[in-house]
Amino acid sequence: MSQAQLIDGKAAAAGLLETVRQDVAQLRAAGVTATLAVVLVGDDPASHVYVRNKVLRANEVGIRSIEHRLPADTAQDTLLSLIGTLNADRGVNGILVQMPLPAQIDEGAVIDAIAPEKDVDGFHRENVGRLVLGEPALTPCTPSGCLFLLEQTLGDLSGKHAVVIGRSNIVGKPMASLLLQANCSVTVLHSHSVGARELCRQADIVVAAVGRAQMVDASWIKPGATVIDVGINRIEIDDKTRLVGDTEFESVSRVAGAITPVPGGVGPMTIGFLMKNTVLAARRQSRQ
Repeated sequence: MSQAQLIDGKAAAAGLLETVRQDVAQLRAAGVTATLAVVLVGDDPASHVYVRNKVLRANEVGIRSIEHRLPADTAQDTLLSLIGTLNADRGVNGILVQMPLPAQIDEGAVIDAIAPEKDVDGFHRENVGRLVLGEPALTPCTPSGCLFLLEQTLGDLSGKHAVVIGRSNIVGKPMASLLLQANCSVTVLHSHSVGARELCRQADIVVAAVGRAQMVDASWIKPGATVIDVGINRIEIDDKTRLVGDTEFESVSRVAGAITPVPGGVGPMTIGFLMKNTVLAARRQSRQ
């Protein structure tokens, strides 16, 4: 049995970032310095790694980054005040508040506080509404990266049956909206779905974004289907920690036509689209 084509997210992200680098240079030539403000609250180790990587990528493509690091006991009003200042600063094009936030801060209130035109995560309800309505919007980075990989792998997606496993606000729901815009027929599977495995086996495209390690095995996949694995789960095997996705890669890759690895698949695309959204926001704000 043949092995699935490996969809290389690192290579795709490198190409995307090169395009972003050129766009940043064009803006700079027009007198606009694309600028991203990153806010980190507390001491979550994973968040520190994510922020470091985002700032590193921004610097690599020429985007100016401003970091605000706040202690874990920061009051919600203090954070909202900082966001208000960044909203009013015409020199800041994008605002990213790294999640998760400490327990005393309401993440929903923080997302709502960011000006929609600077919401480079694409989480604000105005951007979410625009996405659903098919209007121009800053779209969430991970689903946008998934769609990019699908179109790069398959070309035109019109008429294909896509199954999205998971209905989170960050991935599942916006992914379904983006696939609808790409003229797919879309099924969303979740914890209350009846006959989920059988429904999934009908799909030309499977996007697994459920957050359960290796839940989807080969029995879920139609031969030749394209599988995008959004999951990042840490599991212990032989006293070693491994990163795995929501699919059981070894078995699925023997059935699928193409599949993203974990790591090295969707992950690099998320930061790539954060940079792309920052440039898009800068362009719109400066009317370039």
